[in-house]
Amino acid sequence: MMNAYTKQDLATMQGWTLRRKIQVTQAKIIEWYQHYGGNVSVSFSGGKDSTVLLDLARRAFPDITAVFVDTGLEYPEIREFVKTFPNVETLHPEIPFNKVIEKYGYPVVSKEVAENIYYARRGSDWAVKRLQGLNKNGTQSNFKERFMKWAYLVNAPFSISSYCCAVMKKKPLNTYSKTTGKMSIVGTMAHESELRLNAYLKSGCNAFHSRVPLSKPMSFWLEQDVLQYLKMTGIPYCSIYGDIIGENGKLKTTRADRTGCMFCMFGVHSEKQPNRFQRMEHTHPKQYDYCINKLGCGTVLDFIGVPYKGV
Repeated sequence: MMNAYTKQDLATMQGWTLRRKIQVTQAKIIEWYQHYGGNVSVSFSGGKDSTVLLDLARRAFPDITAVFVDTGLEYPEIREFVKTFPNVETLHPEIPFNKVIEKYGYPVVSKEVAENIYYARRGSDWAVKRLQGLNKNGTQSNFKERFMKWAYLVNAPFSISSYCCAVMKKKPLNTYSKTTGKMSIVGTMAHESELRLNAYLKSGCNAFHSRVPLSKPMSFWLEQDVLQYLKMTGIPYCSIYGDIIGENGKLKTTRADRTGCMFCMFGVHSEKQPNRFQRMEHTHPKQYDYCINKLGCGTVLDFIGVPYKGV
């Protein structure tokens, strides 16, 4: 089956004006809503991206349901912010984070790398080859540097996997969708990861025919679009981000630049200092102590060479 879009198509859409992106995104939301007779919901994490998504959706359909997964890993500010919105269904995972890492392993580097380490340790041929810089058929991979760099994690003295998000976020949302019949709209964007990029190229914004149908109407947005939308509209967003200011011709937040799960280690190796854990030491010392010392994330960060103490 051919992809819905090419990378050049996506690059063109990413270059659109914010006004055009808003129009196309709302058109995709309306298309999704009408296809399922209004039996849809917005996945709302309380982060800036999903805040924009919910605003766009409720401008068209004020009564649309929002769904928040309270994993116990959100910043306290995020949880309080979510409470300020009406018509939000709150879900909970079946098991807490400490049990997830105990059963499956720590979320380290990225979903793709963590998944490869998990299966390579279990002898999967494709995973072993990828960590050697090869494709399944033994030819050289275009992504060899990305995976070979982290091959040493196969011998790490702790478990690693990408299951955390699936267990703590996706499973509660999928169960909710199956129970209620409501089809999800999410605020993910293609530029965030190779997985999200490939998913968008394959099916576009509204994946009606996927195994798990999903609407991703902001897929062609960039972070600058999100920040510009928040400044332009003046809608409330979580205080954890601080103010939105201009710097070197771009917009940025004065506090956190991402929220997500507080203890997630995906991508932290590429952050400038102070990274998310160094900031957490000062802003949320109780959560920092629990994460670094009691959950053992300090040991993991030491192993991959990422600093986590204040600068």
